[in-house]
Amino acid sequence: MTNPKPQGATRRDVLKASAAATFTTMIFPKVVRGANDKLAVGFIGTGTMGQGNVQYALQTDKVQAVSICDVYQPNLQKAIAVAGKFGQTPKGIKDFREVLADESIDAVCIATPDHWHAYIEVEACKAGKDVYVEKPACVWVEEGQKMVQAARKYNRVVQGGTMQRSGGYFKKAAELIQAGEIGQVTFCHEWQAGMTKKQGWGQRANEAVPEGLDWEMWQGPAQTRPYSLNRFGVSPDRWSTFRYFWDYAGGSMTDWGVHLIDPIHQAMGEPMPKSIVTLGTKFYVEDDTETPDTMQATFQYEKFLSTYESRTVNPMPMFGQGYGTSFHGTTGTLVLNRGGVWVYPNGAKEPAKKWENDKDMSPMNVPHWNNFIECIKSREKPISDIEKCVRSSVTCILANLSMRFESRLDWDENAWTVKQDEVKPHLKAIYRAPWKLEV
Repeated sequence: MTNPKPQGATRRDVLKASAAATFTTMIFPKVVRGANDKLAVGFIGTGTMGQGNVQYALQTDKVQAVSICDVYQPNLQKAIAVAGKFGQTPKGIKDFREVLADESIDAVCIATPDHWHAYIEVEACKAGKDVYVEKPACVWVEEGQKMVQAARKYNRVVQGGTMQRSGGYFKKAAELIQAGEIGQVTFCHEWQAGMTKKQGWGQRANEAVPEGLDWEMWQGPAQTRPYSLNRFGVSPDRWSTFRYFWDYAGGSMTDWGVHLIDPIHQAMGEPMPKSIVTLGTKFYVEDDTETPDTMQATFQYEKFLSTYESRTVNPMPMFGQGYGTSFHGTTGTLVLNRGGVWVYPNGAKEPAKKWENDKDMSPMNVPHWNNFIECIKSREKPISDIEKCVRSSVTCILANLSMRFESRLDWDENAWTVKQDEVKPHLKAIYRAPWKLEV
């Protein structure tokens, strides 16, 4: 990926030059310094994950929630209420551009639907803000490249929301793999399994826009579509279903797949696959969502092969786990998920070593925010630096493209594109006017 060199110091970077300065003097503007000495943050997008990020950030006791922004009033009020539990009273805002224009804000958290991630991240970097952006980083391959370019050009700290990297189990797994605990790894496998109802989320179209929602702004750079609850996806009975429409996201592949593939990149030195082949479709579910209910992707890396399977209509676990990532080496197998790490020597039916139910290793989200804040201080790259998050996200996006265009894809990392000419146009971001992605 081509990354332009930083273009000069910002106000915070100049402040950083004084090695003897305190943390708050180096980083935080005067409007925030004082009684609490906390990082001033604006939260953009406050659905389930956005509300979670408000809570995780404030649990660090190092963040002041200056503003909270959402185009859906009920979610905005819920997030403000979360901040209120910590004794904070952020300003409620409907347009994220007001957040970016606020010079008192040091950093922003972007937890919007996926199709907004890249645009807001780039504009935030241009506005001199450091950024915490949820995964997947992007919807289009080109978006990911520009997100990295923006972070480098404007010398911003950008933390991707692949928070497992800050979790103790995931750090332990990477340590074991890199130490040769299971020998040479030549194969990896990722899976998630569950059971979806045949009717899925039903057939919903041309419904009335709910009160308090700016549907036009919610769609933003995506193509104009009539409102439906399935496209919007916000309801107490569901994990937002916008992610099952190609306009906004990439289905299970970019929702769960990023989390399951990212640990492989973390443990194996941040590689990108050389070739990708994916098959999948909706075999069972009959709703109007667009992404598959069953799929399998195979990735050939330089030194190993990896497969990802999504079974949303069959809950059979593997290694006793409904989801996870496994590393298969010449002397054993390592299984990993948010519940633990298990090491099986070759031929063993039970793990010889395991780390599980450990309250010190389990936390991920608050440590991830702490890492972000520490890196804002040091100006070092965070543990999920945007380039790492983009690489894992783009791996998943390429898998979806292989499936949708029924084509093996060969990745050219130097050119940051695929070798198949018929697919190349679909790597580029297509934005609806007046939105333009410009670094």
